This record gives sequence, C-alpha cells and structure tokens, in this order.
Amino acid sequence: MPNRRILSLWFPRLAAERLIRAEPALAEVPLAVVRESGNVVSLASLSRAASAAGLRPGQPLRDAQAVCPDLVTRLERPAIEAGFLTVLRRWAGKFSPWISEAPPEGLVVDITGCAHLFGGEAGLMGEAEADCAQLGLTVCAGVADTVGAAWALARFAGQGPGALRSGDAIDQEAYATRARAVKRRHWERGGPPPLAADAPSPEARIAAPGMAREALAPLPLAALRLPPKTTQQLARLGLRRVEELAAQPRAALARRFGADLVLRLDQAFGTAPEPVSPARPEPRYAVRLTLPEPIGLEPDLAAGIDRLLPALEARLRARGMGARRLRLHLLRCDHSAQVLELGLARPSADPERLRPLLRMKLAEVDAGDGIDVIRLVATVTEPVHAVQHRGHAGASADAAARLQNDTALDDLIGRLGARVGLEQIHRLHPGDSHVPEKATQLRAAAWSAPATDWPPRPTEPRPLTLFAPEFVTPSGPPGDRPAALPLAFRWRRRQFATASATGPERIAPEWWLDEPAWRSGQRDYWQVETACGARLWLFYAHGGAVSGGWFCHGRFA
Repeated sequence: MPNRRILSLWFPRLAAERLIRAEPALAEVPLAVVRESGNVVSLASLSRAASAAGLRPGQPLRDAQAVCPDLVTRLERPAIEAGFLTVLRRWAGKFSPWISEAPPEGLVVDITGCAHLFGGEAGLMGEAEADCAQLGLTVCAGVADTVGAAWALARFAGQGPGALRSGDAIDQEAYATRARAVKRRHWERGGPPPLAADAPSPEARIAAPGMAREALAPLPLAALRLPPKTTQQLARLGLRRVEELAAQPRAALARRFGADLVLRLDQAFGTAPEPVSPARPEPRYAVRLTLPEPIGLEPDLAAGIDRLLPALEARLRARGMGARRLRLHLLRCDHSAQVLELGLARPSADPERLRPLLRMKLAEVDAGDGIDVIRLVATVTEPVHAVQHRGHAGASADAAARLQNDTALDDLIGRLGARVGLEQIHRLHPGDSHVPEKATQLRAAAWSAPATDWPPRPTEPRPLTLFAPEFVTPSGPPGDRPAALPLAFRWRRRQFATASATGPERIAPEWWLDEPAWRSGQRDYWQVETACGARLWLFYAHGGAVSGGWFCHGRFA
C-alpha cells in the first residue's frame, strides 16, 4: 500500500489579502491587520508592502508605527477570516475530496492517489500556487507523509535555525552577556524566524516517501508546532534543530517539557497517528429551474414555483426537515437579480402550505427584461418529527383530524408575517407570578406554541389596560390614616371624586427578587369608580426602600 501523502497549504497573509481583495487600493500602501490581546495591540497579518517596510507579525503596533508612519491598520475579524478559510477549503476540493482546515491560516489536503492527475506532486503544487496568484493570495505549500512534516515544510522549508548567539546557551555563557542577548532579534532567542525573502524550490518543499525524518532534520524547532516558550527553553539548552532534539533521550524530554513535546515529534515522523478529518459539508436545500426563454408574468412565475416545490419537498423530507425560512432568487437575463424572503410560523415541507406564501410575494417582483432562472432555497430548517398515534382506532382518527386542522392558525400567522414581518406578531403566555406586571409574557407567535396552561380566572378582576404606576394626589387635608381610600384625588391633571370602591386586595412583592418598581413595599389595590364614570385601579404602597403613597396602575373597560 503506498504511503499516505499530505499537502499543507499556508496562507501567511490571509487576513491582509482578504481586505485587499475587497479594497484593491490597499495594495499600494503598507497594510497591517492588528490583534488586541489584553492591553497590547500587535500585528497579526501584513501585506507585501508592509513586510517590505521592515515590519513583522507579532510586532507591537507602537513599534511598527515608529518604523512605518504610513502604516494603515484594520482590526482583526476572526469570524470573517474563518469564513474566508472555509471558502478556500471548498476551492481546494479540486485537488482532493479529503480536506481539513488548520486554523487560522492553513489547509491540510490528503492527496494520496490524486497527484498523478495534475502531473505529479510538483505539478499539483504549481497549480495551487497559480490559482492563488489569480485570487490575489500568497500561499506556501509542503508535501510529506505526515501532517506535521507537511506543515513544517510549508512554513520552514529552506530555513535554518540561524546564528543563535544569544548568551543563553551554555557554550556561549563565557563570551556573551545578557545585555547583548536582549538586543538580539526575536528569532535569535528561539522564536520563529521571519519569512524568507526567496521562496525555496518545489523540490525542497516535497519530502520523498519515507523521508520525513531526513527532510525535517535541518529545520528549526518551531517547525514541530511547539509553543514559543518551549522553543526558547530548548534554545537555552543549545537545541536548535529538529535533528538535535530527536537525538535526545525521550524520557528526559517528557519529564522536563511534558508529553506534548514528544507527541509533536512522533506526529512529524509518523510514529504517532494524526488523521486528516475533513469538515462535513452542510446540507443545502435548494432547487433551481433554468428557463429556455425569459418570463415576466405572475402566472408564469407561479407555474415555475409549482414545479420547484415538489423537488424541494423531496429533499426536505428525505432528511426529516421542514423549511422555516425560504429565499426566492429571481435571476434576470441582464445578469441582475431580485431576492425575496419569507418565514413560516411552523416548519413545513408541504407544497400546499408554501405555495400561498410564495404567491403573495410575486406582486413585489420586478421582472425587468425577463427572468430566466428561478432558485428556491430553504435557508433555515428545523426537524419535523413524525407523530405516532397510540390507542384504539377512534382516538387515533380524532388525533389525526386535530393535527390536520391545527395548521390554520399557523398559516394565518405565516400570511400576516409575509405582509408585516413575523417579528411583529406576538401572543400572550401565562407568567408564573402573582405580580400584575408578570402575570403574562409576550412571545413571538411564529416561535412559540399557543398556551394551554392558563391559570383559573382570579377572584378579583384585573384591568383591561395596565401601565406603569402613576402618582395620585389625594385631595383635602391629610387624615390620621393615610392608607384610607381618598374621597377625591387628582390624577393626570384632572380632579376625580370617588363614587364607589371595592377592596382592598393586598399584593406583596417577591421577597427573593429586587424589583425596582416594587421597592415601595406591599400594596393595597382598590377598584375605584369615579363620579365621571372612569373605573381605575388604585393602590396604596406602604413604603419600603423608597417612600410609598397612592398610585394608579390601570384602567378598566
């Protein structure tokens, strides 16, 4: 069985070149993508112009601006750059179906049995570099039997450890001082060396089958994917190259530096397994209809949608999914497009439920010179579980009838949502609290089921309109009992006289919660009917963390 062959692709300027692709003018100026870590802002990715100005990744931003005053900076966007790396993973699918991402700037491709399709491994690397050059990307590639060896060759091929005269090695202690060691460059103290000015030849970046150990021997220790702190400690002991580290006793290395050091060494040499785990492609529920002649009438568009819905239903039902949001792409013959979106109150794949919602959107279509492609995509899907009815035949039939008739409300919510938006439609749910403000909860109708656990009707009625408590001023001289219901009071700049009242109903706040509106203590509620016919819900707050008094909390019908 032939050896496994791994291709490692490294994009050293991924973040910066992603910005240059979006804004080509940035290619003419030194550009750096900066990263904030604690209180330090450092350079994460550089353009070619920035590297030519003498900047390096990891350099503090203040030092970089002192070296290059014209430096243009952009903040790092890890989520967007991860999405861009995913796009590159799909591009690399032309070389092999077995691809894995190596965040934040790399890809790992298993090219076993694939290289001959591109004229050999060197030809495959050349085609990858040519494609990236057309995309405006810088790429470094390496091929070996293991993931670790290919990773090392892509990043460090042709680079040696350099002259490590830092004063930290034992044999240098006599003629190098700590003061001089501080002035040395970072890679001379064990850090990763800078990018080489001249790229190594393709032969130097390809390790022949079974020759991973020989190919890695002259490379610096950073090629083993070790933490910078570990490489610095090894450099102080005089270990600078992979071959020097491999010659040391493994037990002593594991005791002093941990098992990870030995594991990385074994993975690079192939004695420890390191599989390539490709990302599982996300399922896409999309159907497309290409028309021989452009169309623009609503009946023609409706007929095209009717042909797409059964195919979309088959794809959704095959995975037990239902569409929650749909996107309709209408591509015009002048290469422009119109996109329409709609949502459903309950996930479904039934064409009879999707068709009316899509036809409501056809009135918004601007056909222009004609539409020649219709594409329907279920952008948001949810599982639709099958329901198994148990019991005798009559009960099962009744349950099936209820389920079939239960979609009317959901369809109504979907039609209203197509007009005003699903987020504008709400329904009430009971709240587990006796506090009036928490007696009900407002939920989005499209993402909640109708409430069935409403508590029994309270013995004391509640007002139709409930608002924030508003201060009420009792009229007349203050009495000995301030909690007594006032015979006249002033509210909202109007004078009211009490005709009749029912109460009091005492409600205490939840003692385990700190509600700002209930810091005035327990309340005594009264249903007050005034002489002018207004029916109000007044309460007297007995006082607590704040002073109490009379307030109006609602209005009855």
